[in-house]
Amino acid sequence: MWSCSPLNGTGRGEDQPLCPHFHLVLSTFSLLYLVVGVPVGLGYNALLVLVNLQDQSSMTMPDVYFVNMAVAGLVLSTLAPAHLLGPSSSGWALWGFSNEAHITLLVLFDVCSLVTMYSTALLSLDYYIERALPRTYMSSVYNSRHVCGFVWGGALLTSFSSLLFYICAHVAARVVECAKMQHTEAADAIMVLIGYLVPGVAVLYALVLISRVHKEDTPLDQDSGRLDSSVHRLLVATVCTQFGLWTPHYLTLLGHTSLALRGEPVDGQHLAILLFAKDVSRCLAFSSSSVTPLLYRYISGSFPSKLRRLVKKMPCGRQGCSEDQAGVQQVLA
Repeated sequence: MWSCSPLNGTGRGEDQPLCPHFHLVLSTFSLLYLVVGVPVGLGYNALLVLVNLQDQSSMTMPDVYFVNMAVAGLVLSTLAPAHLLGPSSSGWALWGFSNEAHITLLVLFDVCSLVTMYSTALLSLDYYIERALPRTYMSSVYNSRHVCGFVWGGALLTSFSSLLFYICAHVAARVVECAKMQHTEAADAIMVLIGYLVPGVAVLYALVLISRVHKEDTPLDQDSGRLDSSVHRLLVATVCTQFGLWTPHYLTLLGHTSLALRGEPVDGQHLAILLFAKDVSRCLAFSSSSVTPLLYRYISGSFPSKLRRLVKKMPCGRQGCSEDQAGVQQVLA
């Protein structure tokens, strides 16, 4: 993924000495993520899904959204090696793939991005509903599961338009329908609008409402039927993490689209900056798949008890199970 070859022949030789240093830093960062981040993301996302699905009756509304984000994180962690090691333009790529495979990887990446961002936004809105209107079941587990299904369906439908732009950018120019949509900047603009601005506005609106509700706490907040107090800290940490790690990616898409609309040629120093920002932002976006389950692991108040129940249900002997439980208790402590 990290290569100086796209800058060759741009006529800006003075920018070239910095490129090898960027190449080394980005290569080291990507390899570190592949060695550490991908296994952590796969392991903790799978654990998050198993811990919640083993006893679905104990799942709460936030758990449903985190399971949804964990599934998207599993897909992102699976796609990471192909994205970071596969492009043929890389100077040290381990493999190459066709345009069709490249388009498929981009579409799957966009789908996971949409699912992650909208799950975060809907979690914020449902948390406000739960705080403002307790025991109305408007933000119940049943409703959240159906909403998550619509999120995946909407992400697939939204990515279909991007898929058309990517396909038409690689087919022959003689096709009349595709001749009018040869550039992928339109797909990037759609992703920025639908994948970032819309959920961003929804999250800001929900956080403002939640802050107002917190200022008007009542004795109902001590009700045992309300959400655990750790959910608020988990919500704030998740929102800050997701938007912090995904914002650079959408900013690079917006920058690329802006340069294309202004008609400026993307070469020389602009190309170097754009490629560097794109590579860094893509790696940060992938890292969100391993950071979010870690936040759930350390902040969620219900995770330890669910993990213990999962260990008890494991098919093993009494001695083996007792040893596993002791190890789990040490980890949780």
